[in-house]
Amino acid sequence: MKDLINEAASRIKGVVTRTPVIPSSTLSRLFGFKVWLKLENLQKTGSFKVRGAFNKVSSLSVADKARGVVAASSGNHAQGVAWASSLLGVRSLIIMPENTPIVKFVATRGYGAEVIFHGDNFFEAYQFAIGYARDRGLAFIPPFEDDLVIAGQGTIGLEILEDLPDADTIVVPVGGGGLISGIASAVKSARPSITVIGVEAGASSSCIESLKQGRPVEVRGGPTIADGIAVKRVGDKTFALIRRFVDMVVDAGEDSIARAILQLLERKKLMVEGAGAVTIAAAMEGKLPRSTKKAVFVLSGGNIDVTMLDRVIRLGLLREGRIIKLATVIRDIPGTLAGLTALIAGLQANILHVIHQREAVEVPVDSIRLEIILEVEGFEHSERILKALKENGYELEER
Repeated sequence: MKDLINEAASRIKGVVTRTPVIPSSTLSRLFGFKVWLKLENLQKTGSFKVRGAFNKVSSLSVADKARGVVAASSGNHAQGVAWASSLLGVRSLIIMPENTPIVKFVATRGYGAEVIFHGDNFFEAYQFAIGYARDRGLAFIPPFEDDLVIAGQGTIGLEILEDLPDADTIVVPVGGGGLISGIASAVKSARPSITVIGVEAGASSSCIESLKQGRPVEVRGGPTIADGIAVKRVGDKTFALIRRFVDMVVDAGEDSIARAILQLLERKKLMVEGAGAVTIAAAMEGKLPRSTKKAVFVLSGGNIDVTMLDRVIRLGLLREGRIIKLATVIRDIPGTLAGLTALIAGLQANILHVIHQREAVEVPVDSIRLEIILEVEGFEHSERILKALKENGYELEER
């Protein structure tokens, strides 16, 4: 694999973006060790996937290129294959599940691919794509279970070693395993002492379960913000490399992933999708070894739907204690609501939403029930606000 990765680095040089590795003083203070970020969210198409896709498609024979390629994906792999194929003048056909979000298939078409919808999920689209390619003599481009795809992703590891040779830890998202197996193969071949840690979404932890059982196994995952790594089964090739080169694989919860996305957006002005933010989320949960001194976190992509981003931001604010919801009952007379809002304003809180309920059964006829959503600085600030409201005679129901 080492030679394949070096060949891939030569092949993609000048074509794929060499993304920066930047420090984060905010996250360094938060975690207690030096934090650096590998920004694959700034990669072409917004994801690391173009590395493996370009390496694979460019390595095909002249005859295979002339016939075209097929891939199955509802996200970043689709766009990576479409982009790489267009650049190389190769026709690409992407099979997507029928429930693929509009923004994703529009982006894939925008990179030059033809899109066919099939199946209710990725597995059905994947199986159809394999058969479609076989029946028509077209080259199939796997999302992770392929040596050339893995090697392409491994070029990230070479760049990290060149840019930050004294890093002691690299933290990488894990889905099907192509990214981490490539990076781990690259860095461990050059520096066996470096620690490589994988992170899965807790709602879909196929790699962790596979490592427990000693073989790739399929898991029934649930919905997750990190949908880009919600893979039911890690690959056979990737699993073998993970067992050989990766030191540990941990998971991260949904709340932490949301907080990580919010933290990166606010503090570093970086748009990172859930699958990329899991690395930061794991550190927020204290999942990294205490011996960590200088860690590189791979932010694997930045393709997050606007509607998803809105939900994630709200969830992140809630989990950080920066949004509080409460209810109270006040007299239905002029000036009462103004008095409450003035008190809240004096406490430096921002009122986001107020709902009046005059018809509530449990509320006296001369009163109204208020539901209020406030934006605050954090948990300590919210406690001060609640204390002040209670001291001023308001009976509160926290929601």
